[in-house]
Amino acid sequence: MFLAIALTISIALVVFVVAPLLAPQGAEERLVPIDVTPLADLKRRRLVVYENIQDLEFEYKAGKIAAEDYQSLRESYLAEAAELMLASQEAEHPVSTVDAFIEREVAARRARRKPKPPGEYICSKCGFENPLPVKFCGNCGAKIKSSDK
Repeated sequence: MFLAIALTISIALVVFVVAPLLAPQGAEERLVPIDVTPLADLKRRRLVVYENIQDLEFEYKAGKIAAEDYQSLRESYLAEAAELMLASQEAEHPVSTVDAFIEREVAARRARRKPKPPGEYICSKCGFENPLPVKFCGNCGAKIKSSDK
């Protein structure tokens, strides 16, 4: 009787130890943890980008990165962070088609109401809209002809 119990326990232990070794590889990769959602993934990716920005700042201040590389990397990281923030907001609060239509209409009306510069500040040579107090075009350098003379 004692021998049968010992043999049963021994066989169970061998199966327990050998079974993971004989399991097909990649079985763990097919399982997705329960807490992984699109919103959680976006948050994780956003935190990684924030850490990258902090590391970039530190390395620039330490003098390990050139100014041009720093600027280009910083701009790309900030653009990626902005995209992830927008995607997170859209995932949290999906925009309905009516809301999207309203936003487009509001943007179009604001664009139409934007004041145009007076005609005397538009370059007659290249058509560039200059800031108000200029005598020469900021784009081509031509003299701006004022209408009061």
